Amino acid sequence: MFDPLFHITTHDELQQAQMSGASPLTYRPKGFATEGFIHCSHRHQVVATANRIFKGQTNLVLLEIARSRLTCPVIEENLEGGTELFPHIYGPLPLEVIVQVYDFPCGEDGLFEWPI
Repeated sequence: MFDPLFHITTHDELQQAQMSGASPLTYRPKGFATEGFIHCSHRHQVVATANRIFKGQTNLVLLEIARSRLTCPVIEENLEGGTELFPHIYGPLPLEVIVQVYDFPCGEDGLFEWPI
C-alpha cells in the first residue's frame, strides 16, 4: 500500500538541494543539523500543520514522499506534548523518493487548503 508522507518547505530550499551537485542528491531542511530529523505529516495533517506553522508564508511547496522507498528510520512521535503522532524522517531525504512537488500557496487570508 502506498502510504505517502508530506513535507512543507520553500521553493528555495528544494532548489538548493536540486542544485547542490552532491551524489546522491539529498534534501536537508535548515533545522536538520540541530534537530536531526525532517518534520513530516500524514495527508490528513497537512492543512492543519500548514495553517499552524506557515500561516501567511509564500514561496512554499509540498513534497509528497514515498515512505516505502526511504532507507532511514521514520518514527511516529509527538515532541510537543500532544497525543497526535507525526512522522519524522531521521536522515537526509533522497530526492529520488519525492513522488511529486506541489506548489503550496496560501489564500488571501493567509490560510492553506489542500493543493490537489
